[in-house]
Amino acid sequence: MYGLSYPVFTTVVDKLKPHITASNLSLPSDYAVSMVLSRLAHGFSAKTLASRYSLEPCLVSKITNMVTRLLATKLYPEFIKIPVSRRRLIETTQAFEELTSLPNMCGAIDGSPIKVKRGDIEVNMYKCRYGYSSVLLQVVADHKKVFWDVCVKAPGGSDDASHLRGSVLYNRLVSGDVVWDKVINVRGHHVRPYIVGDWCYPLLSFLMTPFSPNGSGTPAQNLFDGMLMKGRSVVVDAIALLKGRWKILQDLNVGLDHAPQTIVACCVLHNLCQIAREPEPETWKDPDEGGVPARGLENEKSFHYFGDSLRQALADDLHQRLSSR
Repeated sequence: MYGLSYPVFTTVVDKLKPHITASNLSLPSDYAVSMVLSRLAHGFSAKTLASRYSLEPCLVSKITNMVTRLLATKLYPEFIKIPVSRRRLIETTQAFEELTSLPNMCGAIDGSPIKVKRGDIEVNMYKCRYGYSSVLLQVVADHKKVFWDVCVKAPGGSDDASHLRGSVLYNRLVSGDVVWDKVINVRGHHVRPYIVGDWCYPLLSFLMTPFSPNGSGTPAQNLFDGMLMKGRSVVVDAIALLKGRWKILQDLNVGLDHAPQTIVACCVLHNLCQIAREPEPETWKDPDEGGVPARGLENEKSFHYFGDSLRQALADDLHQRLSSR
């Protein structure tokens, strides 16, 4: 009914209870949380839940906004974290290497449109590639399909590269604010941990993308592309699981002002479920996406240059290692 097991439910209630109590809500904390979880898990409208719980629809909306805001702010720092600790970083990169044979990969990035009510929004700005009004979700996932970064800043008409460049994560990586204490040497290149994405993202020193979207590279490059996309598949699966577990994300029925916090709240709950190894429900797959390769910006030239040389070194090293087996 609530999208998660009783032990995880009690964890959510215990962590939110002090904040809900401080808000002077006239309902018990577990009652409020259960109502919001059932809305997120099944996509119920405020009106539907109001009749079910014998409350006014405006009160259901108010409680939904409060609980999702608390999840997105108070619980986010605890459950959505960049893997900077050495133990977690080594565990993550080793797992990706077992999957892809590529060393020092620490995450996979992708974007996904979340359908919203049209209302009074600018249709063109919010119209996504699938033809409906949406906001864009960007996530980075690890090998366990746990998100370690979430961003909801762009309307659905934006492209993945622009959304990335407007994110806090991008600014932290470009400025060197994220310190990953794990550097390896590949053919004379110092390779720090990196994330992987498809060709809709720019090639940068910390973000590896495929050489070619259609397999027109050299044997070494095509092998690298295949392994990179294998690593990227974890984030595609994670998003499909997120939308399958929290069905409200298949057609978001909250106001546009509250859409980002609702989406982030679902991502926090997704991580709670993944960490607790909850059973995985039937997933929701978006249609296969197209998109043109991202173009580099002038201020990214040095990051692109180093990324290009690192990618070729990783491809040549991978080809040599697998060919000699």
